[in-house]
Amino acid sequence: MQNTERKNGDTFYRQIFKLVLPIVIQNLLSAAVSSADVVMLNYVGQSSISAVSLASQYANILFMVFYGLGTGATMLCAQYHGKGDMKAIQVVEGIALRFSLSFSLVFAGIALLFPQGMMRIFTDDAELIRIGASYLRFMSVSYLCWGITEVYLAVLRSIGRVVVSTAMNVLAFSLNVILNAVFIFGLFGAPELGATGVAIATSLSRLIELAACFVVSSLSRDIRLDFRYLFVKNKLLFADFVRLSLPALGNDISWSVAFSMYSVIIGHLGTDAVAANSFVIVVRNFGTILCFGMAGAGGILLGNIIGENRTEEALEGAKKLMKLTVITGAAGGLIILAATPLVLKYAALSEQAMEYLKYMLLINTYYVMGAAVNTTLIAGVFRAGGDSRFGFLCDTVDMWCYAVPLGFLAAFVFRLPVMAVYFLLCTDEFVKWPWVLRHYRSGKWLNNITRDDVFERG
Repeated sequence: MQNTERKNGDTFYRQIFKLVLPIVIQNLLSAAVSSADVVMLNYVGQSSISAVSLASQYANILFMVFYGLGTGATMLCAQYHGKGDMKAIQVVEGIALRFSLSFSLVFAGIALLFPQGMMRIFTDDAELIRIGASYLRFMSVSYLCWGITEVYLAVLRSIGRVVVSTAMNVLAFSLNVILNAVFIFGLFGAPELGATGVAIATSLSRLIELAACFVVSSLSRDIRLDFRYLFVKNKLLFADFVRLSLPALGNDISWSVAFSMYSVIIGHLGTDAVAANSFVIVVRNFGTILCFGMAGAGGILLGNIIGENRTEEALEGAKKLMKLTVITGAAGGLIILAATPLVLKYAALSEQAMEYLKYMLLINTYYVMGAAVNTTLIAGVFRAGGDSRFGFLCDTVDMWCYAVPLGFLAAFVFRLPVMAVYFLLCTDEFVKWPWVLRHYRSGKWLNNITRDDVFERG
């Protein structure tokens, strides 16, 4: 019996590390692009860094929309893959694309036509509005491409094709960094565009990534990027997707908009606070790469296991995933701590901004543990079992009834110092722990959400 348990445990660890490595590489490249933006714009000026940081909050919100839709697709596709039903996976992909294209069209239209209004939400600084508006206008193209590629790559990951998904992202991120340098600094005869160059580079790299996805799709024997499935109707799968995806989507939108409110708060505390936070976001992204990758890989693997009706093995797998999350969360904190002296040495910010930066980084050395545990459970374990409703309720109450009101009161009513406001904002993850851990221990999140008669009745 002990040998069997040990063998199952070894198999789980092998499978999860096989999945997590490409996802970590993908997340690492994404963080590298963000850091490259900040490093290059560091030579352009503090205003460019601040403007792009604020304007990027819209991309962060849109990413969470696509992530929520991709998660909804992944919940169903991972379990149907365990069940061996590839046709259902293709139909789910078409349903997810309908939603993602709708959101991306709305965002792209607003960014193209009303970029100044979008920037005024975050800041009243005229220079930041001007720079950010130009950035948003050119980013509108990337939003359209992103809506398609993010869903397709999420479906590929859900069936274990993480290497292909990562290869597509490697292509996009590599091109993004190269083109950033070309358009920011005006290399090889290109115009020197500063912050606007970042948007142009991103849009071009997303266009090329989309083209590469179509090439990969044409060579695939099972799951393709086929727009004909946009018009395939299946009432059962649509109902399941809406029931599972809307809470996940609402969760991610609610969380990301609330998190963007942090930038609104910080944005009105002065450009020094905004500039410091721009660097902190980049460093924190590196610190969370491994633990967020673990959450994504764990969700896929647990979904496959649940789809095969191996309930006890799924429960044991969730326990192993939690142990790995604590380890990676601690490692993330150490990465931020180790990076702090290097960042403080090379960041070209004002003296006040450097002071903020130092303490913000120290706060994030422990903040990543809270984010790691909650992300693994809410976005990984719970969603693998088809439970997206709990995360929606938990995050919405935590962010909108606690963190955001607390931040606004601290900043604009009590007028606390910048670092006191930032510290209070960074308590949000730990406030959720008692409820999240209790739900995990209850086991109520574990459900097989596949159907046997999906095409007969749909």
